[in-house]
Amino acid sequence: MTLAGATVSSGRSAPPGTRPGARGGPPARSGAGAWFLVLPALIPILLLSVVPIVYGIALAFTDAQSGRTRSIQWIGTLNFRDLLHDGLFWESFRIGLVWAVGVTVPQFVLALGLALLLNENLRLRWLARALAIVPWAMPEVVVGIMWRLVYNPDAGILNETIRDLGLGDGRDWLTGLATALPAVILVGVWAGMPQTTVALLAGLQNTPHELHEAAALDGAGAWRRFRTVTWPALRPVALSITALNFIWNFNAFALVYVLTNGGPGGRTRLPMLFAYEEAFRYGQFGYAAAMGCVMVAVISVILAVYLAGRLRGGEDR
Repeated sequence: MTLAGATVSSGRSAPPGTRPGARGGPPARSGAGAWFLVLPALIPILLLSVVPIVYGIALAFTDAQSGRTRSIQWIGTLNFRDLLHDGLFWESFRIGLVWAVGVTVPQFVLALGLALLLNENLRLRWLARALAIVPWAMPEVVVGIMWRLVYNPDAGILNETIRDLGLGDGRDWLTGLATALPAVILVGVWAGMPQTTVALLAGLQNTPHELHEAAALDGAGAWRRFRTVTWPALRPVALSITALNFIWNFNAFALVYVLTNGGPGGRTRLPMLFAYEEAFRYGQFGYAAAMGCVMVAVISVILAVYLAGRLRGGEDR
């Protein structure tokens, strides 16, 4: 018997696994219901992410090639042993690390300055914020084509400006051995800075304004307020976005492919470009899959060391 939602006990004990007065079935049934709700999102992840990764790892231990009619043979670690002696691959790996660090560090520094500026109460701040994310909204192929026009040796904006200022006749930035990689890094910084800016700006806006006011009343200057109030609040965001940027930049493909296609002389041949050529130009699918496994393993170790050091540094503070 119930009165206004209150249950009068009839002397019966509650079934095992249920709480008195609790609605719904036992925990096992609720757990099954939760898995049923997650399943529609889990199936695409399994089919489009987990299965290809497992297949790629398995392919690295085979002699899979394009255009072969015989069955794929299991060759064990032969592809990995060949990689250890492949100087071209490790040179591309070195270039990839230079590219990833060269893009990630300036990207973060410039984005932090821009986020601090956009966080101030400026006139037309909404317009500045909208313009700041324009490069992020552009596809990488479009960005690459646009910057190829900027770097054009004959009619590019950059060389035309150099000539107008009387600083020389300009140069071919994307085909010069000394200028190709710095030129591509500059494009990478420009294209990826908006997403870092947005993440840091969100972190700045979540910092309580009262902390800045209290620090200012205590006589703290701008730099001290940044070091003692702003940066501690931004540290988790900075750690996450820096790690993600490093992964994205190291795995870059489309932007560099459109700009230089890995040239000149392999000076901008990133690891992803090298693996792409091995797989789709030379048809060495097993060897390219082994490259992918090595890249994932090495980058995972580098990121683990980086994140452990940053987190340990945060705890020491």
